[in-house]
Amino acid sequence: MSAPYTADEMMTVTAARQLRDGAVCFVGIGLPSAACNLARRTHAPDLVLIYESGTVGTKPRVLPLSIGDGELADTATAVVPLPEVFAHYLQRGRVDFGFLGAAQIDRFGNLNSTVIGSYTAPRVRLPGSGGAPEIATHARETLIIMKQSPRSFVARLDFMTSVGYLGGSGERRRSGFPGGGPRAVITDFGILRPHPETEELELTALYPGVTAEAACEATGWPLKRAARIETLPPPQASDLEVLRKLQADTERAHSSTLTIRITPQT
Repeated sequence: MSAPYTADEMMTVTAARQLRDGAVCFVGIGLPSAACNLARRTHAPDLVLIYESGTVGTKPRVLPLSIGDGELADTATAVVPLPEVFAHYLQRGRVDFGFLGAAQIDRFGNLNSTVIGSYTAPRVRLPGSGGAPEIATHARETLIIMKQSPRSFVARLDFMTSVGYLGGSGERRRSGFPGGGPRAVITDFGILRPHPETEELELTALYPGVTAEAACEATGWPLKRAARIETLPPPQASDLEVLRKLQADTERAHSSTLTIRITPQT
C-alpha cells in the first residue's frame, strides 16, 4: 500500500517543524516558502517572514511565484528597500532562520547555486547567488532543503556560492562569519546535521520506511551516521490538510485558462 503522503510533503512538513513561533525567517521561493507558510498556518502563527524583495511580516494567502510576486507586498506589514533588508535586519543579527536551497551541497554545508562545471565555461549556468551568500553569512541559523542524490550532495562543489562551515572544525568561526551556519539539511530521506566538533554533516534522522543505507547511497561522499538515528514522525492529517489546501489555492490563483468558443458556421 502506498504512503498517504508524497516525498515533497514529508520534506515540507519536516522543514516546517524546524521553525519556532515568533522567529524571524528570511525565506526563499519554492519548498522553503511552502515550509514557512505551512508553519505559519499551523504551530507558528507569529512567524515573521521576510522575502528578498523587501517584504517584511508578509502573510501570503497563496505561495508566491517569485520574490516579486504582488501577493507578498499586498499582505506585508512593511515593504522596505532591499538594501535596508540586508543592512537593518540581516547584517544586524535580527534574522533567526535563513531558509535556502541550492543545486549542490558538500559535506560541510557549503552551497553552490552558480554553475555546474567550470565557472568560465560551465555546462549549466544556474540562477546565481541572489541574497543567499548574505543569508548564509549572517542568519543565526541556516536551514537547507534539498533533494538528495550523488549529483547534488557532492564531494567537491563546482563553485562555492554560499558558505556553510568551510572546511569544518571551526574554520567558519575563525574566518569571521558571524552567523551560526547550517543547523539542519532536510532531504527526501531525512535530516543531516553538523557534528558538534568536526562540523561535517552526518545523518541524524530518517523518514519512516527509509534506511540509512539508502541515504548513504544517495550521497556523493561517505556519509557518516550519528550514534543514534531518530525516526521522524509522519505528517499529521491536519498538516497535510493545510498544506494541500495551500497548494490547491495557489494553483487556482496562478492558473490562467483561456477558453476559446468556436461557433460553427451554418
